[in-house]
Amino acid sequence: MTLTDQIIKNIIIRVIKSQDYRIEIVNLINAEFLQFSIDFFKKIVTAKLNSENITIDWYRKSFMDEGLPSDDIAINSGLNKKTISNMYGSATKTIVIEAANEHFESLYNSIQSLVEIENEIDLTLTVKIKGVSVDLNVSESLIVINTLAVKRSALRGGLWSTAGKSAEKYLMLALCKLYQVSEINYDASHFVKDKGKKVDREIDFYLLNNGKQYLCEIKLMGKGNPESADAIFARKSDIFIADTLSQQNKHQAEELNVNWVALRDENGYKKFGKILQKLNIPHKNYDGNLEIDLPKILEELFKGNL
Repeated sequence: MTLTDQIIKNIIIRVIKSQDYRIEIVNLINAEFLQFSIDFFKKIVTAKLNSENITIDWYRKSFMDEGLPSDDIAINSGLNKKTISNMYGSATKTIVIEAANEHFESLYNSIQSLVEIENEIDLTLTVKIKGVSVDLNVSESLIVINTLAVKRSALRGGLWSTAGKSAEKYLMLALCKLYQVSEINYDASHFVKDKGKKVDREIDFYLLNNGKQYLCEIKLMGKGNPESADAIFARKSDIFIADTLSQQNKHQAEELNVNWVALRDENGYKKFGKILQKLNIPHKNYDGNLEIDLPKILEELFKGNL
C-alpha cells in the first residue's frame, strides 16, 4: 500500500489547478484492492484443495496461521490492526492472534445463526483458476466476502491518510517555488519539538521574515470534515491552506486573524501570493503557465528527496 512519487505529484498538480485530486486515490485503492482479491482467491483455491476436512477449519488453518504477518491474520479474521489496537490498547502479534481468533469464532457463529434463520437462501461461490475450481458454501462465501470488505476498508483508510501526509509538505514547497520564495524565508522541517505546546506534534511549515515565524497548516480536507479546520484554529495557526473550505470556515478564520487559502476556489492558489505580500515575505508575483511550470517544479523537489 504505497503512494508513488508520480501519484503524489498528480495530487499536488490537481490541487493547485483547483481540480479534485480524489480520483488519484480512488484509482489506487481500486488497483490495490483488485490485486489483493485476485491473490486472495488464488490462496482460497489452494487452501480448499489441500484441506482434509470439509469444515471451516481449512480457512482457519490456512488464513490465520500464527506464522503469517499480524496484518494478514487480522484482515483474514475480519478485523484490522487499527481496530484491534483501539479495542485492546495494543496491536502486538500476541494480541492480534488472540483478538483474531476470538473474533473469527464470533463471526462464524453469527454467520451460522444467520444461515439457519435465512435457510431459503442458497449461495455458492465458485472460484476457478486454470481449470481448477472449488465451491464455497454459504458460510464460507460470507466469510470471504467479509474479509474482502474489511480489506477494502483498511486500504481506504490507510491510503487517504497517507495521501494527505505525503502530499502536504510538497504542496507547500511547490507554492513557494511558484512565487520564488527563497529557502531562507521558510522552514520545512519535518518535525519540531515545540515546548510551547503540551504535546509534541508535526509542524507542517513556517514562513519566515525578519525574525518572525508564521505557522502554516496544510490539510487536504473536504467540506465533510470541518473538525480539521476547528483543530487548526484552536492551535492558532497563522496561515491555513486547504483543498476545500466552507464559507463558515472562511468567516471563522477571518475572525481569528488566520490567513486562509482554499485551493479548490477558482485560481485559489493566487490567494497565497496575496498572503505573502501581506506578511512582507519576499517573493515574485506568479503569472506563468501551471501546465508547464508545476511539473518542472515538482520534478526538482522530488529529486531533492525532501
